[in-house]
Amino acid sequence: MKKKHIIQLILISIVLLSTPKILSEVFPVFSSTSDAGSTITIFSETNKDDLYKKILAYRDQHKTEPIDAKIDRVWKAIPGYNGLEVDIEASYKNMKANGEMDKNKIIFKETSPKIHLDDLEPSPIYRGNPEKPMVALLINVAWGNEYIPGILKILDDSKVKATFFFDGSWVKKNPDLATSISLRGHEIGNHAYSHPDLKQRSRNETTEELKKTNDVIEATLKTKPKWFAPPSGSFNQETILVANELGMKTILWTVDTVDWKKPATSEMVRRVITGVENGSMVLMHPTKPVAEGLESMISSIKEKGYQLGTVSDLMNEKRIDK
Repeated sequence: MKKKHIIQLILISIVLLSTPKILSEVFPVFSSTSDAGSTITIFSETNKDDLYKKILAYRDQHKTEPIDAKIDRVWKAIPGYNGLEVDIEASYKNMKANGEMDKNKIIFKETSPKIHLDDLEPSPIYRGNPEKPMVALLINVAWGNEYIPGILKILDDSKVKATFFFDGSWVKKNPDLATSISLRGHEIGNHAYSHPDLKQRSRNETTEELKKTNDVIEATLKTKPKWFAPPSGSFNQETILVANELGMKTILWTVDTVDWKKPATSEMVRRVITGVENGSMVLMHPTKPVAEGLESMISSIKEKGYQLGTVSDLMNEKRIDK
């Protein structure tokens, strides 16, 4: 063999061995590289034993693709949702001792979407991902102090965390009650300062409303809101942009209790329960119907197979498998 050809082969070998990705694309192998200086381990799938091949076949039949976050024509911004696939090496290691395929010892791992909620243009959020079996309770607070202790007790007894959206002026007047809610582990969001109709407010006025509320919440509770709920659901695109500039995404709702109209408690509960589905966000306030119907609402939502979590839990891409 000519000297020139030998040199070329040596150079090609060096490139392949130093770049596992290239090697794995050229040859049907699985490659892994640990920290610098350690040995590169290469497992040829074609040379693996029957157990390994069975796990590979199982993987191909049991894979759930991740779902990208997107802007929906109706629902606007919708978060992504992780996929699921078999962790080949972990599953093989889990069964290697007896060398037999055991579906109960299969280990899965979550796979991330390519597009996340943060990648989308600023847009309102009305629901979580429709594949995620979770429901979030949104409680907007600007009044109704007399019902808050009872609501908190029901949430405590049910082991449910909700997202409370605080009116800034309410926090200023009720720092102890706001602190009590926060210390119970509930999530705190921004509900503007004086319950304004933000659709009619200028950019500067909107900025002042949201920033002033963030400031009082941070000073009182030592937490910075990352979710904003416009009072009465009134907003425009400028509202969304201002909230985004202040580090918050705008939250609306999927199902409305309409509790402020003082409906019959049983009717309100029925409407909520028949309306919830994967990814629903239920809007409520500290009112008499909610205080009377919350326990029934929670138990019925759980009976339908949904977990209950905060807005952050619902927006998270982490899977919930029934």
